[in-house]
Amino acid sequence: MSFPPSTELSTPALGMIVSTVNALRIQRAIKASGKRAYHDLVTLPGQKPIVSQGIPGYSAVSGHVVTVFGCTGFLGRYLVSKLGHSAAKLGTQVIIPYRDEDEARIFKPMGDLGQIVRMEWDIRNENQIAECLRHSDIVYNLAGRDYETKNFDFKSVHVDGAERIAKIAAESGVSRFVHVSHLNASAKSESKFYQTKAEGEERVKAAFPTATIVRPGAMFGYEDKLLTNMAVWPIWWKLNHGETKIRPVHVLDVAQALANLMSIPQLSGALNLPGPSTLTYEYMLNLVDSITLRPPTRAPVLPKAVASALAKAAQSVWWPALSPDEVIRRYIDDVEVSGDWAAVGMGKPSEVEDHAITYLRRYRSAENFVKPVVFPSRPAPITLSE
Repeated sequence: MSFPPSTELSTPALGMIVSTVNALRIQRAIKASGKRAYHDLVTLPGQKPIVSQGIPGYSAVSGHVVTVFGCTGFLGRYLVSKLGHSAAKLGTQVIIPYRDEDEARIFKPMGDLGQIVRMEWDIRNENQIAECLRHSDIVYNLAGRDYETKNFDFKSVHVDGAERIAKIAAESGVSRFVHVSHLNASAKSESKFYQTKAEGEERVKAAFPTATIVRPGAMFGYEDKLLTNMAVWPIWWKLNHGETKIRPVHVLDVAQALANLMSIPQLSGALNLPGPSTLTYEYMLNLVDSITLRPPTRAPVLPKAVASALAKAAQSVWWPALSPDEVIRRYIDDVEVSGDWAAVGMGKPSEVEDHAITYLRRYRSAENFVKPVVFPSRPAPITLSE
């Protein structure tokens, strides 16, 4: 039985109809995703409404505006990346306060057009600080110094600068303030770095009572001052015969924890974010040697007085060098406190062995570049009370 020619559908015509139907379905899906629902509305503690819109992805808009002071530093770069276009696609508009234009360029691809807003600032200029945070509903302060210079000592950054930012944030009606300190912050520490970190915490809490204080341990990652520095200058990590205890934590874990604070209700007080294991500098040096496949260093163990004198003399050069306060820190064990990772929606942080090859492979020779990784045997579990 045959049908009249007028009722037959050719294969190209049928394919065109199917394509049209699929196109209409996609159009309806996009239109539906653009509609706002009740869960897209978030009311901040100050009663400011935040409305998210758009489909998840690079161009998502969460409605939040965040200022990250100290964003051009080691941790700040990863935090901005998480806030701008992380795996969770937060789609947050991030204000980037910067001092050096070249350092701020790396943030351009971290968010869609208009989501990354760069603004020049100086930690001593209150007007610039107020301009950077006046539209923000959450402010992160990551500004800090590892060593002192003629323009900025520890107190001017960790204490006066932190207090100034927190005070202006409170006066501007910012809903949340997150201040990043250090795991070893203590007013009784021998290190001025740790002393000023502790004093800065107190000043911030006085200026912004509901502030969240985050205390990460020593962080490792690309461009860090831990693994990569050990590969280049192992002699400075043999101080105290390598017996100093450390709790290294992956920088991406800390950045994710900070980004998670945006979706967590008001969380005031201090949060400790140490690494999962307590290790010694001696083990860390052995780890670096095993991964880079280089023979152990024959550098001698310098006495503390000699190392301090050399570090003091090195301050006359214009490039960053080991400071006397860093020598003091090489003799201070990380504090024994439990981690608050669960409070920021995180599980157990990564071990240093999980990522060490990623950051240390470049120190291998061409002959050893692709050889398998062999880790040194870990010593018996270490407790800081030992």
